[in-house]
Amino acid sequence: MEALHGISLNVDQGSLTAIIGHNGGGKSTTLKATAGLVKVQRGTIHFKNRQISNMAPHEVVVEGISLIPADRKLFPYLSVRDNLRMGAFSKQAWTQRNRNLEMVFELFPKLVQLQNKESRTLSGGEQQMLIIGRALMSEPEVLLLDEPTAGLAPLLVNKVFEVIQDIQKKNVTILMAEQSAAKILGIVDKAYVIENGQIALEGSGEELTHNPLVIEAYLRV
Repeated sequence: MEALHGISLNVDQGSLTAIIGHNGGGKSTTLKATAGLVKVQRGTIHFKNRQISNMAPHEVVVEGISLIPADRKLFPYLSVRDNLRMGAFSKQAWTQRNRNLEMVFELFPKLVQLQNKESRTLSGGEQQMLIIGRALMSEPEVLLLDEPTAGLAPLLVNKVFEVIQDIQKKNVTILMAEQSAAKILGIVDKAYVIENGQIALEGSGEELTHNPLVIEAYLRV
């Protein structure tokens, strides 16, 4: 099945960019193709003037791009600390693992208390903290987040968005797929609306917040 139909988008260095749209529109496929998990049949993906289309996923990570999947794939019987260390699998990231571990614990103080617990025992919100932290252990230049707030309570949603903004301040470029358009448009530099595998609209968060089509389809309660 062809999920995307000739989409074209740019993510500026250091920016927070969102892809919004309804389920099945192609948001996750866009991120997975960038991360090397979905093969690209046509078109190309470029990172820092280098083509990375159809690279193996582990090669994409070494290039500096990490994906946080929507289904929170963790090592259930490993401790929180060991799950985090698994994120530092590249040679460069492994040499900096202790420094990066401190950085993750600074972002998520609760993980310090949970570091010896098996990840399967964590709540949904705690697992989301862990999966974001594990991705940061690879020292990414670009972080891809697929529906990071899915299934979380409203207070945790706000916490996740705060952390995402904190990560951006550390000079990490972020591309995020998200259904919660009302919240995400308030913090992004740029957003794309994807429908039926095509880019329907694009603009700044403020522009799309006031766009009648976006209001009708995504913001009206």
